[in-house]
Amino acid sequence: MNKNNSKIMKKIILTLASLALGAAVMSAQDLKAVSELFNSGAESLNNGAKTEALASFQNALSQATALGDEGKEVVDNCKNIIPNLMISIAKDLFKEDKIDDAIAKAAEALAFAKEFNIAEEIEDATKVIGQFRFQKGNDALNAKDFAGAVEAYRSVLDGDPANGAAALRLGMALAGSGDTAAAEEAYKTAAANGQEAAANKQLGNLALKAAAAALKTKDFQGALENALKSAEFNPSANAFKIAGNAAAQLKKYKEAVEYFGKYLNINPNAADAAQIKTTVEALKKLAQ
Repeated sequence: MNKNNSKIMKKIILTLASLALGAAVMSAQDLKAVSELFNSGAESLNNGAKTEALASFQNALSQATALGDEGKEVVDNCKNIIPNLMISIAKDLFKEDKIDDAIAKAAEALAFAKEFNIAEEIEDATKVIGQFRFQKGNDALNAKDFAGAVEAYRSVLDGDPANGAAALRLGMALAGSGDTAAAEEAYKTAAANGQEAAANKQLGNLALKAAAAALKTKDFQGALENALKSAEFNPSANAFKIAGNAAAQLKKYKEAVEYFGKYLNINPNAADAAQIKTTVEALKKLAQ
């Protein structure tokens, strides 16, 4: 029996003991009906039939509720058992790669726990829902379904705004969809929540792509600004090379010399190192 089943069975045993103690105040017929439902649920669970077990416990809850004060203790125990079992079923569905069904069942557990204000199960259900949605986002991102990934990661962040990993992945999905402005905001959120190194690398890559695109269209000012922005987040050789080329075209010769120097410091064995050194010497003369 796994950990989840063991936890549920312990609660069942306690509940059955409570039923026995309550026999004096409940009618024999009512007690027998509720006891049979619990026994049926326990037997189903022991046989691995969790769905059938859940149905039995839900019926027991309904019947115990109808007993009013006499059924209160049984009701209280049912409230603890049912969301645990729902979460266990959700995890089984997740293992079967039925992520949407797993999310739905975990959401059912969360709704039940919230209805009866069961703090521990609210926390557990919220946690597993986040895990399931995160995996759904990963699957979508790997399949280049950027819209689906964005939706999944945003749903994770709705429940856990400080989830840096989800924010980082959201940025990747947004960047893949072409929404660079939103991607940048997502990366900044990730950086503020434990993912600074990875987020800064992605922010640097975003700006580097913009710099390369601007250089290609001879937007030298845009190329320079984005290259320097990229270097702030991730000081790469490519960022400084683009900055050097753009600055030279803008006749900012001193700056160009500086940026090409940083390029060579990072990548001294670059294939074009000799050519860059020659360019630097020429730029130095122009800067005088």
